[in-house]
Amino acid sequence: MPSAPALPPPCVLEHRHSGDVEPALRRDAWREVAHWQVEFLPSPDVPLDADMHMLRSSAAIFGSTRSSAYDMRTGFHRAEPLEELVVISLIQAGALHLNAAPGEPRHMGAGELGLFMPRLAGHYRWSHHARQAFIDLPRREVLAALGREPGNLDLSRCALAPALAGQLGHLALLARRPGQLDAVEYAGLLEGVRSLALLALRNLGREGERADAPDPRGAALQDHLHRGRHAAAVHFMRQQAHHHGLDAAAIAQGAGCSRSRLYEAFAAQGQTVMGTLREIRLQHARGLIEQGPRLHVGALSWRCGFASQSDFSKLFRARFGLSPTEWHQRAWADAAHGG
Repeated sequence: MPSAPALPPPCVLEHRHSGDVEPALRRDAWREVAHWQVEFLPSPDVPLDADMHMLRSSAAIFGSTRSSAYDMRTGFHRAEPLEELVVISLIQAGALHLNAAPGEPRHMGAGELGLFMPRLAGHYRWSHHARQAFIDLPRREVLAALGREPGNLDLSRCALAPALAGQLGHLALLARRPGQLDAVEYAGLLEGVRSLALLALRNLGREGERADAPDPRGAALQDHLHRGRHAAAVHFMRQQAHHHGLDAAAIAQGAGCSRSRLYEAFAAQGQTVMGTLREIRLQHARGLIEQGPRLHVGALSWRCGFASQSDFSKLFRARFGLSPTEWHQRAWADAAHGG
């Protein structure tokens, strides 16, 4: 029997705005808040206007930022004895122009995903009101997952980029709506993003190998890899749950792993692959039932990935205690009475 999944490290949500500090002190204050690893160069022609929602744990730092135009330079080491971090960033709006190494100019726009090493010399220019969602990981963990010194990487073509970008964007949205989740829920989401990021790097480092080949880096990463595969698979299921032929082989391919690794990842969470897919479909069906004033059970079951209306109705009753029709009647009766 698999052991219970370990609880993620606790984390706290912080919100900072440049307007919280008087103008004469904003540059230095914002550098300490958001750019302590780099040289921060706000535009002399545009007043600094920036905000950040941040989640911190002992294992990772997540941030959702928006700012007026600014430049930053990397490649120097500050005096503080802090662990060196590597940044994985999703550009959500605006653009980033960078020359991360001599002769390597790059432009990143909305939807692109990159990994950046602050220890490498580079010049980064952010456009006005650019937005990003990022996660900072310890460099030692990145090296262990990738198996080599990463440099600056374009992650947009990585097989797990859509899942990782989706998770970063989702966490950014929740971080900007304080009060919706508690510290334990935020910690679980942050740990999921961290594990998915490490899995993406691990897959990049092992390109060309068999998906189920033994990992020479040992068991130290296995918990992170399991969590990452689980997060990637759940993201893929939610996107593809309406396909009736969705099976473990397709889910494993979507999560960037073999079926055996997929089964291991779900077993580590005390779940099964197809049981989780069934739950996703049933939860989606329940939501649609509660939203629509009319109900056609056959059309609904097909839309939610169930090929058989009869099987869908039996599974729905077993899960929620009422048939789809009964659930719909109760939901709309409650709505009519203001319940």
